Amino acid sequence: MDAADEPLLELRAVMARLRAECPWKAEQTHRSLVRYLLEETHETVEAVDRLEAGEPGALEHLREELGDLLLQVYFHAAVAAEAGGFDIDDVARGITDKMLRRNPHVFGDEVGGMRDAAAVNERWQQIKAAEKSGRTTVDEGVPDGLSALLYADKVLDRLHRAGRDVDLRPGSADLGERLLALVEEARADGVDPEQALRDAVRRRT
Repeated sequence: MDAADEPLLELRAVMARLRAECPWKAEQTHRSLVRYLLEETHETVEAVDRLEAGEPGALEHLREELGDLLLQVYFHAAVAAEAGGFDIDDVARGITDKMLRRNPHVFGDEVGGMRDAAAVNERWQQIKAAEKSGRTTVDEGVPDGLSALLYADKVLDRLHRAGRDVDLRPGSADLGERLLALVEEARADGVDPEQALRDAVRRRT
């Protein structure tokens, strides 16, 4: 099959040629590409917000931003492959295997056993926790680069799952303690605190 007959294969071929023939692309590393991965991620989030706000052309804008984000995945995979590591097929294979493992209600021996989204998420978290059972601290594996709201949300979730008491002080004189209590309030209400704050800010712009 010619690469042009399959968009993902064509993108792989384009990426390989760019790495071989474009001086700027050829000198990039995983580290130098991080800033672009972050930029494209934030631009994709912004495109989703624009779509939710019903802005004209937002869906096409989201398609474009997802393409830019996909390019970053292929770029990192190409760099790794040249170093004798993984390639884009390994990336796809790895995430496919993970989906098969963590969705037993679709692919495994629990088919038809869960029809509720909350139950599905809980089962996902149980399987993930079993896979990561070697963690020694509650925040191990939580990226330091997450926004404070997302970081707090993930750590609170892990604390609750571990059965650890969380001493929250919504009336505290400490602003951080009050913010943490608000994140817990959002969790209890099933609200994404990061998205809620972003929506509130956008309503005032």
